Amino acid sequence: MAKRDYYEILGVSNNADPNSIKSAYRKMAMKYHPDKNPGDKDAEEKFKEASEAYNILSDQEKRQAYDTYG
Repeated sequence: MAKRDYYEILGVSNNADPNSIKSAYRKMAMKYHPDKNPGDKDAEEKFKEASEAYNILSDQEKRQAYDTYG
């Protein structure tokens, strides 16, 4: 299965500033956090996906590499 675009996961544009990325991640994290959705595997997967996307996009070096190489 191919991974989705990190920008698409968080719902931000590819030229979003760090604050927009952080805000989008926090909204996703609150919505899909496993503690708020006990037993919901779909929500758990979306939470993990959002966390992975934020991990890459919040770090300037990782984001630049992602933008360059995908």
